[in-house]
Amino acid sequence: MKDDDKDLFEEGEDPGGINGERTDVDSDVDTEPEEVKSTWEGDDEEPVLKDLVDFNFLEYAGYVIKDRAIPSLEDGLKPVQRRIMWSLRRNDDGKFIKVANIVGYTMQFHPHGDASIADALVTLTNKRYLIEGQGNYGNLHTGDPAAASRYIECRLTPLAREQIFNKNLTKFIPSYDGRNEEPVLLPSKLPLLLMLGAEGIAVGLSTKILPHNFSELLQAQVEILKYGNLRKKILPDFITGGIMDAGDYDLGRGKVKVRAVIEKDGKDLIIRELPYNTTTEQLIKTIEDAIRKKKIKIRSIQDYTAAKVELQLKLVAGQDPDETIQKLYAFTDCEISVNSMIMCIENNRPVELTVNDVLRKLTERLLMILEQELEWEKNRLLDEFHNKTLVQIFIENRIYKDIEECKTYDLVKKAVLDGVNTFRNLLKRDVTDEDVEMLLSVRIKRISRFDMDKNRKDLEDILKALKVVEKNLKRIVDYAVDFLKEIKKNYAKDYPRLTQIHEDGFKKIEVRKLTASELKIRYDKKGGYLGHAVREGDELLQCSSLDKIIVVWRDGRFQLIPPPEKQFFGKNIEYVGIYDRDKEFLMCYTSNQTSYIKRFIFGGCIQNKDYNLCPKGKNKVILFEEAGADHVFVKFLPVKNQRVHQLLLNVKDYQVKGAKTKGNQITMKKVNNIGSKKPRNWDDDSDLDPNAVLDF
Repeated sequence: MKDDDKDLFEEGEDPGGINGERTDVDSDVDTEPEEVKSTWEGDDEEPVLKDLVDFNFLEYAGYVIKDRAIPSLEDGLKPVQRRIMWSLRRNDDGKFIKVANIVGYTMQFHPHGDASIADALVTLTNKRYLIEGQGNYGNLHTGDPAAASRYIECRLTPLAREQIFNKNLTKFIPSYDGRNEEPVLLPSKLPLLLMLGAEGIAVGLSTKILPHNFSELLQAQVEILKYGNLRKKILPDFITGGIMDAGDYDLGRGKVKVRAVIEKDGKDLIIRELPYNTTTEQLIKTIEDAIRKKKIKIRSIQDYTAAKVELQLKLVAGQDPDETIQKLYAFTDCEISVNSMIMCIENNRPVELTVNDVLRKLTERLLMILEQELEWEKNRLLDEFHNKTLVQIFIENRIYKDIEECKTYDLVKKAVLDGVNTFRNLLKRDVTDEDVEMLLSVRIKRISRFDMDKNRKDLEDILKALKVVEKNLKRIVDYAVDFLKEIKKNYAKDYPRLTQIHEDGFKKIEVRKLTASELKIRYDKKGGYLGHAVREGDELLQCSSLDKIIVVWRDGRFQLIPPPEKQFFGKNIEYVGIYDRDKEFLMCYTSNQTSYIKRFIFGGCIQNKDYNLCPKGKNKVILFEEAGADHVFVKFLPVKNQRVHQLLLNVKDYQVKGAKTKGNQITMKKVNNIGSKKPRNWDDDSDLDPNAVLDF
């Protein structure tokens, strides 16, 4: 990788992916074109427009990926969310603060407008974990928006206040205008990336991280610490509840299917929970659309949703509630698919990870943060012990008396330093110039009121605390397990699983079976109209809107069409049926005064295209029906001196062929009557060979 490639990323950051390997990201984001390098590094050549566009595009792409759309792996936050959290922490006093004020504070760090900050804050609040809101933050169930930021208030939750921040472990950089400092990352000890979930679209890539259950994530981290791997699959959990089939969810890749929770209330249906990212308004719209298309028969929809979802569906009399539930899942947003792809920023680079990868990396980060906290606490305790011991030595041994005769400041410092070094064995480190300055700043009031016994008690307490810290440093893994269990104990009850997991997966809905009688196709012979919107005429069949219809005319033409609403086909329709490419048919027709018979299947057809069952010429279909008959009975038109008046054909003697085949010749005589049922005037005593072909 060239040094120039690092322009899109912060200095000092490792440009590699996981374990130093390159990650699967768009090469347009990773590598600056060679032409841009030569043009923008002070060459004498004049820049060309292409170089300018390439350079600016890469700058923009890197900015959108890192600083706007994609969250960081380490703290699970996008930049605007991190700036909101830092603004809340800086102004946190335990009381609610106007959201408009927090938006103003955040604008000191965020180079964008107030509307985007307010929207991000409302979204973060509705995810419950980090920000507690007061006022109208909208309704996730109905889709109602939040009130204006000047009317609502917010503050950090105890969970966020305790587990997200630590100024001593936070690295800061100048804000966009250089007037303030903002954190590069927050030292979060929680797996926020999977707790919160995220969506974002950047240049050349996007992310869709589904939220997961708080308690299950902590338990998974405990398993990683204790056993080195996960023993149970971690699945999403949505704040809107619902029922989930995660059969296609491959550790953060793939998709999940989520259904609404629908209960039967007598002859009515009640929707109690919604699929993820679905509102009652959207759901009602899809239900009404299904009603208009006659896929579902529902008389009325009443929305009683407030804090909880309650949609009442009154069914048309005679409708089966169980079948209607299946239709709701099949034809409305009562069942949706949610795709997932975990794309995040790690080491200043976009990477695609799995749920297990994220948990493993965040668990390693948790160990690092806990160890850093313990080391910092150890150093603080050592400094406190050192300072208290120095003050005790300084006062108890009246070293301050030694400086009374000193004529220069250097001699004063030397006298103090020599005095306390006499008791070096009581100290845990050498005395520095800063320590001497601290002793010289001790006030006479403090010296006069110094309590030796209390100071000794404080030193004993510090030593006890030091032992605990050193012990925890030696057992850092067990310490982390205890830490996670304590958080789970304190907060898991506030965040129970809301989405039910369907262990066996959703049973496949037979949509065609559900809609088999959805449409009634009528044919008005007088007007020549065919369709499900035709009010008069004969009902030919019932079908689904998903079916295709075969229409056969008496001249042998046929078409494959979707079920028409109301379409003119003329008065010469011979057959209308549901298309099945492998269904067998029996047909007899006359062509140029010769009669033919054939068995056939339609096979593959192109929709709305004309086909012919007969060869070119003057044709007339005289028999057309679905296969099933064993014989065809043919009666000839009476003619003077005619000896043969009938013919019996054995259907099985003819092979099944394609729709365009000519068929087998029956006779050249005029046919008076033909059918698969024996006519009344049939002569059973006729000795005519049923396989004979009459061409005389």
